[in-house]
Amino acid sequence: MVNSRSLLLLVCTVMVVGAISGSDARRQKRPCCVEVTRQDTSADVVGETYRQQAATPPCVKAIIFNTEYGQLCADPNAQWVKDRKLR
Repeated sequence: MVNSRSLLLLVCTVMVVGAISGSDARRQKRPCCVEVTRQDTSADVVGETYRQQAATPPCVKAIIFNTEYGQLCADPNAQWVKDRKLR
């Protein structure tokens, strides 16, 4: 027969496992760029911030800008990207 102490331990264990699983879901990585554009789309870029993404397959090396349509994955070697980063 299950005593109240065992039941309490089981309930606590389930709660801890649930909390840990929930925090993993919140820490999921952002989607990454798997391809980049060299086309000058600087007119679509919103704001002055960007982030760099390292090449870690399947992700490719990219500079990620924000646009009103979402993320823009740009080739870090494209001249317009270099010019935009210097602003």
